[in-house]
Amino acid sequence: MNRVTANDIEFAYVEAGPADGPLALCLHGFPDLPRTWDRLVPSLSDAGFHAVAPYMRGYAPTGFASNGSYHVADLALDALALADAFGADETFLIGHDWGAIAAWTAAAYQPTRFRRVVALAVAPASVLAGHMLQPEIIRNSWYQWFFQNPIAEATVARDDFRFIDVLWESWSPSAPPDPDHVRAVKDCLATDGVLEAALGYYRSTLGGAWNPPTDQLAPVQGAMAAPVEIPALYLHGSRDAIYPPEIVEESSLRAFVPELDYEVIDGVGHFLHLERPDAVVPRIVRFLSA
Repeated sequence: MNRVTANDIEFAYVEAGPADGPLALCLHGFPDLPRTWDRLVPSLSDAGFHAVAPYMRGYAPTGFASNGSYHVADLALDALALADAFGADETFLIGHDWGAIAAWTAAAYQPTRFRRVVALAVAPASVLAGHMLQPEIIRNSWYQWFFQNPIAEATVARDDFRFIDVLWESWSPSAPPDPDHVRAVKDCLATDGVLEAALGYYRSTLGGAWNPPTDQLAPVQGAMAAPVEIPALYLHGSRDAIYPPEIVEESSLRAFVPELDYEVIDGVGHFLHLERPDAVVPRIVRFLSA
Protein backbone atom coordinates (compact mmCIF):
# COMPACT_ATOMS: atom_id res chain seq x y z
CA MET A 1 0.00 0.00 0.00
CA ASN A 2 1.38 3.39 -1.01
CA ARG A 3 0.75 6.72 0.69
CA VAL A 4 0.86 10.38 -0.25
CA THR A 5 -0.09 13.54 1.63
CA ALA A 6 -2.57 15.85 -0.10
CA ASN A 7 -4.91 18.51 1.28
CA ASP A 8 -3.53 17.84 4.79
CA ILE A 9 -4.57 14.17 4.69
CA GLU A 10 -2.40 11.08 4.27
CA PHE A 11 -4.04 9.14 1.45
CA ALA A 12 -3.46 5.43 0.96
CA TYR A 13 -3.74 4.31 -2.65
CA VAL A 14 -3.17 1.52 -5.13
CA GLU A 15 -1.58 2.20 -8.48
CA ALA A 16 -0.41 0.67 -11.71
CA GLY A 17 1.21 1.92 -14.88
CA PRO A 18 4.16 4.17 -15.73
CA ALA A 19 4.79 6.92 -13.18
CA ASP A 20 5.45 9.39 -16.01
CA GLY A 21 2.23 8.53 -17.84
CA PRO A 22 -0.90 10.66 -17.79
CA LEU A 23 -2.56 10.39 -14.39
CA ALA A 24 -5.91 8.59 -14.25
CA LEU A 25 -7.35 9.30 -10.80
CA CYS A 26 -10.02 6.73 -9.91
CA LEU A 27 -12.36 7.74 -7.07
CA HIS A 28 -14.65 5.26 -5.31
CA GLY A 29 -18.03 5.78 -3.67
CA PHE A 30 -20.09 4.34 -0.82
CA PRO A 31 -20.06 1.66 0.43
CA ASP A 32 -16.94 0.83 -1.48
CA LEU A 33 -13.14 0.83 -1.72
CA PRO A 34 -10.42 1.26 -4.37
CA ARG A 35 -10.73 -2.44 -5.22
CA THR A 36 -13.89 -1.44 -7.09
CA TRP A 37 -11.44 -0.45 -9.85
CA ASP A 38 -9.58 -3.77 -9.93
CA ARG A 39 -10.63 -4.40 -13.53
CA LEU A 40 -10.15 -0.82 -14.70
CA VAL A 41 -6.73 -0.03 -13.20
CA PRO A 42 -4.81 -2.77 -15.09
CA SER A 43 -6.53 -1.81 -18.35
CA LEU A 44 -5.58 1.82 -17.87
CA SER A 45 -2.03 0.76 -17.10
CA ASP A 46 -1.89 -1.30 -20.29
CA ALA A 47 -3.02 1.79 -22.19
CA GLY A 48 -0.11 3.82 -20.79
CA PHE A 49 -1.87 5.65 -17.98
CA HIS A 50 -0.59 6.01 -14.43
CA ALA A 51 -3.74 4.72 -12.74
CA VAL A 52 -4.14 5.73 -9.09
CA ALA A 53 -7.09 4.63 -6.93
CA PRO A 54 -7.04 6.28 -3.48
CA TYR A 55 -9.02 5.41 -0.41
CA MET A 56 -11.24 8.48 -0.09
CA ARG A 57 -10.93 10.73 2.98
CA GLY A 58 -12.05 8.91 6.11
CA TYR A 59 -11.78 5.43 4.59
CA ALA A 60 -8.96 3.55 6.35
CA PRO A 61 -6.07 3.38 5.83
CA THR A 62 -6.48 6.93 4.49
CA GLY A 63 -6.65 9.44 7.32
CA PHE A 64 -9.67 11.31 8.58
CA ALA A 65 -10.50 14.83 7.50
CA SER A 66 -8.06 17.16 9.21
CA ASN A 67 -10.79 19.82 9.30
CA GLY A 68 -13.51 17.35 10.30
CA SER A 69 -15.39 18.14 7.08
CA TYR A 70 -16.75 15.77 4.44
CA HIS A 71 -18.45 18.31 2.21
CA VAL A 72 -18.44 17.83 -1.54
CA ALA A 73 -16.10 20.81 -1.77
CA ASP A 74 -13.55 18.94 0.33
CA LEU A 75 -13.78 15.90 -1.92
CA ALA A 76 -13.19 18.06 -4.99
CA LEU A 77 -10.20 19.74 -3.36
CA ASP A 78 -8.84 16.30 -2.48
CA ALA A 79 -8.94 15.37 -6.16
CA LEU A 80 -7.12 18.56 -7.10
CA ALA A 81 -4.52 18.08 -4.35
CA LEU A 82 -3.91 14.47 -5.36
CA ALA A 83 -3.39 15.56 -8.96
CA ASP A 84 -0.80 18.06 -7.70
CA ALA A 85 0.86 15.46 -5.48
CA PHE A 86 1.55 13.15 -8.39
CA GLY A 87 2.85 15.98 -10.55
CA ALA A 88 1.36 14.70 -13.79
CA ASP A 89 1.34 16.88 -16.91
CA GLU A 90 -2.11 15.53 -17.76
CA THR A 91 -4.79 14.34 -15.35
CA PHE A 92 -7.99 12.44 -16.07
CA LEU A 93 -10.76 11.91 -13.50
CA ILE A 94 -12.87 8.77 -13.10
CA GLY A 95 -15.48 8.49 -10.36
CA HIS A 96 -18.35 6.29 -9.23
CA ASP A 97 -21.08 7.35 -6.79
CA TRP A 98 -19.43 9.85 -4.36
CA GLY A 99 -16.34 9.65 -6.54
CA ALA A 100 -18.49 10.82 -9.45
CA ILE A 101 -19.79 13.79 -7.43
CA ALA A 102 -16.22 14.71 -6.50
CA ALA A 103 -15.08 14.39 -10.11
CA TRP A 104 -17.92 16.52 -11.52
CA THR A 105 -17.30 19.24 -8.93
CA ALA A 106 -13.52 19.30 -9.34
CA ALA A 107 -13.84 19.44 -13.14
CA ALA A 108 -16.37 22.29 -12.95
CA TYR A 109 -14.31 24.23 -10.41
CA GLN A 110 -10.99 24.05 -12.23
CA PRO A 111 -11.56 22.67 -15.75
CA THR A 112 -8.08 23.59 -16.97
CA ARG A 113 -6.57 21.12 -14.51
CA PHE A 114 -8.11 18.06 -16.15
CA ARG A 115 -8.23 16.67 -19.66
CA ARG A 116 -11.37 14.52 -19.41
CA VAL A 117 -13.79 13.25 -16.79
CA VAL A 118 -15.68 9.97 -16.53
CA ALA A 119 -18.60 9.57 -14.12
CA LEU A 120 -20.59 6.45 -13.32
CA ALA A 121 -24.07 6.18 -11.77
CA VAL A 122 -24.38 9.72 -10.39
CA ALA A 123 -25.06 12.71 -12.63
CA PRO A 124 -24.00 16.29 -11.79
CA ALA A 125 -25.84 17.78 -8.83
CA SER A 126 -27.29 20.42 -11.13
CA VAL A 127 -29.10 17.66 -13.05
CA LEU A 128 -30.28 15.73 -9.99
CA ALA A 129 -31.37 18.74 -7.93
CA GLY A 130 -34.71 19.10 -9.68
CA HIS A 131 -35.63 15.50 -8.92
CA MET A 132 -34.53 15.01 -5.32
CA LEU A 133 -37.92 15.90 -3.81
CA GLN A 134 -39.91 13.64 -6.10
CA PRO A 135 -41.61 10.92 -4.02
CA GLU A 136 -40.07 8.13 -6.11
CA ILE A 137 -36.55 9.48 -5.62
CA ILE A 138 -37.09 10.01 -1.90
CA ARG A 139 -38.22 6.38 -1.72
CA ASN A 140 -35.14 5.21 -3.61
CA SER A 141 -32.75 7.37 -1.59
CA TRP A 142 -34.27 6.61 1.82
CA TYR A 143 -30.87 5.60 3.18
CA GLN A 144 -29.52 9.13 2.61
CA TRP A 145 -32.22 10.55 4.88
CA PHE A 146 -31.82 7.74 7.39
CA PHE A 147 -28.10 8.52 7.70
CA GLN A 148 -29.03 11.87 9.24
CA ASN A 149 -30.39 9.96 12.25
CA PRO A 150 -28.12 9.65 15.31
CA ILE A 151 -28.86 5.91 15.50
CA ALA A 152 -27.53 5.35 11.97
CA GLU A 153 -24.06 4.14 13.02
CA ALA A 154 -25.42 1.50 15.37
CA THR A 155 -28.01 0.36 12.84
CA VAL A 156 -25.57 0.08 9.92
CA ALA A 157 -23.03 -1.85 12.01
CA ARG A 158 -25.57 -4.28 13.46
CA ASP A 159 -25.44 -7.99 12.54
CA ASP A 160 -22.04 -7.73 10.84
CA PHE A 161 -23.11 -4.77 8.73
CA ARG A 162 -26.10 -6.54 7.24
CA PHE A 163 -27.22 -3.05 6.18
CA ILE A 164 -24.39 -3.00 3.63
CA ASP A 165 -25.50 -6.34 2.16
CA VAL A 166 -29.00 -4.95 1.70
CA LEU A 167 -27.72 -1.86 -0.08
CA TRP A 168 -25.54 -3.82 -2.51
CA GLU A 169 -28.28 -6.36 -3.21
CA SER A 170 -30.92 -3.71 -3.87
CA TRP A 171 -28.73 -1.32 -5.85
CA SER A 172 -27.44 -3.93 -8.29
CA PRO A 173 -30.18 -6.56 -8.49
CA SER A 174 -28.92 -8.11 -11.73
CA ALA A 175 -25.76 -9.59 -10.23
CA PRO A 176 -24.80 -10.80 -6.76
CA PRO A 177 -21.98 -8.82 -5.12
CA ASP A 178 -18.57 -10.41 -4.72
CA PRO A 179 -18.46 -11.69 -1.10
CA ASP A 180 -14.75 -10.89 -0.72
CA HIS A 181 -15.30 -7.35 -1.92
CA VAL A 182 -18.20 -6.77 0.46
CA ARG A 183 -16.19 -8.32 3.30
CA ALA A 184 -13.38 -5.86 2.68
CA VAL A 185 -15.85 -2.96 2.71
CA LYS A 186 -17.31 -4.14 6.03
CA ASP A 187 -13.86 -4.53 7.57
CA CYS A 188 -12.99 -0.99 6.53
CA LEU A 189 -16.22 0.44 7.94
CA ALA A 190 -15.61 -1.46 11.20
CA THR A 191 -12.36 0.47 11.76
CA ASP A 192 -12.72 3.06 14.50
CA GLY A 193 -14.18 6.28 13.12
CA VAL A 194 -14.59 5.14 9.51
CA LEU A 195 -18.34 4.55 9.55
CA GLU A 196 -18.93 7.97 11.10
CA ALA A 197 -16.74 9.52 8.41
CA ALA A 198 -18.51 7.65 5.60
CA LEU A 199 -21.91 8.78 6.85
CA GLY A 200 -20.46 12.26 7.19
CA TYR A 201 -20.49 12.57 3.41
CA TYR A 202 -24.30 12.34 3.49
CA ARG A 203 -24.70 14.48 6.58
CA SER A 204 -22.60 17.27 5.08
CA THR A 205 -24.62 17.19 1.87
CA LEU A 206 -28.17 17.02 3.18
CA GLY A 207 -27.21 19.09 6.19
CA GLY A 208 -26.03 22.04 4.10
CA ALA A 209 -24.59 21.28 0.68
CA TRP A 210 -24.89 24.92 -0.31
CA ASN A 211 -23.63 26.25 3.02
CA PRO A 212 -20.08 24.97 3.46
CA PRO A 213 -18.45 25.49 6.84
CA THR A 214 -15.87 28.02 5.64
CA ASP A 215 -15.81 30.90 3.17
CA GLN A 216 -12.85 29.24 1.46
CA LEU A 217 -15.00 26.26 0.50
CA ALA A 218 -17.90 28.30 -0.85
CA PRO A 219 -16.58 28.80 -4.42
CA VAL A 220 -15.76 25.10 -4.71
CA GLN A 221 -19.17 24.08 -3.42
CA GLY A 222 -20.77 26.50 -5.85
CA ALA A 223 -19.17 24.54 -8.69
CA MET A 224 -21.70 21.79 -8.03
CA ALA A 225 -24.16 23.94 -10.02
CA ALA A 226 -21.68 25.06 -12.67
CA PRO A 227 -21.33 23.54 -16.15
CA VAL A 228 -18.55 21.06 -16.86
CA GLU A 229 -16.57 22.49 -19.75
CA ILE A 230 -14.26 19.57 -20.52
CA PRO A 231 -15.13 16.39 -22.44
CA ALA A 232 -17.05 13.99 -20.24
CA LEU A 233 -18.30 10.42 -20.41
CA TYR A 234 -21.32 9.49 -18.34
CA LEU A 235 -22.38 5.84 -17.91
CA HIS A 236 -25.55 4.76 -16.12
CA GLY A 237 -27.13 1.36 -15.49
CA SER A 238 -30.59 0.75 -16.92
CA ARG A 239 -31.61 -0.95 -13.65
CA ASP A 240 -30.04 1.50 -11.22
CA ALA A 241 -32.25 1.36 -8.14
CA ILE A 242 -31.31 4.81 -6.83
CA TYR A 243 -31.60 7.07 -9.85
CA PRO A 244 -33.61 5.56 -12.71
CA PRO A 245 -32.13 6.45 -16.11
CA GLU A 246 -35.14 8.51 -17.16
CA ILE A 247 -34.15 11.27 -14.73
CA VAL A 248 -30.62 11.48 -16.13
CA GLU A 249 -31.52 11.51 -19.80
CA GLU A 250 -29.04 12.85 -22.30
CA SER A 251 -30.78 16.17 -22.99
CA SER A 252 -30.73 17.11 -19.29
CA LEU A 253 -27.08 16.19 -18.97
CA ARG A 254 -26.01 18.01 -22.11
CA ALA A 255 -27.42 21.28 -20.76
CA PHE A 256 -24.68 21.19 -18.10
CA VAL A 257 -22.07 19.08 -19.90
CA PRO A 258 -21.84 20.31 -23.51
CA GLU A 259 -19.05 17.94 -24.57
CA LEU A 260 -20.82 14.79 -23.46
CA ASP A 261 -20.59 11.12 -24.35
CA TYR A 262 -23.52 9.32 -22.75
CA GLU A 263 -24.52 5.69 -22.58
CA VAL A 264 -26.98 3.62 -20.60
CA ILE A 265 -25.60 0.13 -19.99
CA ASP A 266 -28.44 -2.33 -20.38
CA GLY A 267 -29.44 -4.76 -17.64
CA VAL A 268 -27.19 -3.47 -14.86
CA GLY A 269 -27.64 -1.47 -11.67
CA HIS A 270 -25.68 1.02 -9.61
CA PHE A 271 -22.37 -0.89 -9.61
CA LEU A 272 -22.36 -1.16 -13.39
CA HIS A 273 -18.56 -1.34 -13.66
CA LEU A 274 -18.59 -4.48 -11.47
CA GLU A 275 -21.62 -6.07 -13.11
CA ARG A 276 -20.52 -5.53 -16.72
CA PRO A 277 -16.78 -4.82 -16.72
CA ASP A 278 -16.60 -6.22 -20.25
CA ALA A 279 -18.75 -3.31 -21.44
CA VAL A 280 -17.73 -0.55 -19.04
CA VAL A 281 -13.95 -0.89 -18.79
CA PRO A 282 -13.15 -0.78 -22.55
CA ARG A 283 -15.61 2.09 -22.96
CA ILE A 284 -13.75 4.15 -20.35
CA VAL A 285 -10.30 3.35 -21.74
CA ARG A 286 -11.37 4.27 -25.29
CA PHE A 287 -12.80 7.59 -24.12
CA LEU A 288 -9.71 8.54 -22.12
CA SER A 289 -7.38 7.51 -24.93
CA ALA A 290 -9.17 9.49 -27.64
